[in-house]
Amino acid sequence: MNRRHVLSLLPATALAFSSRSLAKALDPAILTKAGFTISVQCWSLKNFTLFEAIEKSAQAGAHGVEIFAGQVLSPEHKDLKLGPDLSAEAIAALQAHAKKHNIAFVNFGVVGIPNNETEARKYFEFAKTLGLYGITTESLDAIDVLEKLSKEYDLKVCFHNHPKPSALWNPDTISKAIEGRHENIGFCADLGHWATSSLNPLDVIKKIAPRVHSFHMKDRASITGSSHDQIFGTGIIDLKAILDEVGKHGFKGNVTIEYEHNWENNVPDIKGCVDFLKAYSKKK
Repeated sequence: MNRRHVLSLLPATALAFSSRSLAKALDPAILTKAGFTISVQCWSLKNFTLFEAIEKSAQAGAHGVEIFAGQVLSPEHKDLKLGPDLSAEAIAALQAHAKKHNIAFVNFGVVGIPNNETEARKYFEFAKTLGLYGITTESLDAIDVLEKLSKEYDLKVCFHNHPKPSALWNPDTISKAIEGRHENIGFCADLGHWATSSLNPLDVIKKIAPRVHSFHMKDRASITGSSHDQIFGTGIIDLKAILDEVGKHGFKGNVTIEYEHNWENNVPDIKGCVDFLKAYSKKK
């Protein structure tokens, strides 16, 4: 990659900005009164570049984004894709763009992490550079390595669930695996995928609330099978009760909106989800 080509993304101060690691914890400035931060999973905006996803998340009123590996960086640099191997210059440009739009990076995933400490460490170094709160993964086979590195880097490891017949669709699988593990090891609760698997998300949350570190929050028309995502509060999932439940256990993580519908024009829908979460928080 041509160095000047990448540096063309940067404002004059960006390299200085990138030279310091951001705080590992979620910035209190982006926490709602309810104690969580409102972010957008960039997968919701996968038809756009990461720079565009940041801009659209800001337009929707979110505080942050959860990034995923492989998203093209910007319209001008389609040869650059997000991942642990991204150059320092490109990371600096990414940080500067997010800062410009008042967007924080909160999580990275869903990403597969090798069951090899040397290789896994690259993901944690990347997360540290971006000042992330956590990493979202389904690499349960690597839990020993992940636990070790989560303690070393003081980062949350958030195990995510896809629907049946994926390996982690049943929350008991994750619960048994993380029992007795360090407190940094927990769940990324994907409510919509539980609903697709005919599990009532509220029932699941009541069982696992103390170990929920983050959400892929969704609302659906059904909890007995597949249905598409819809604006929070218009579906059947009891999001208020779910947030109340984790709040009882001191939840201070990211509530990430993952909106996998209306792909080309979903910013108004995402904004509706942001507004729901802000309204919930104001009542706290």
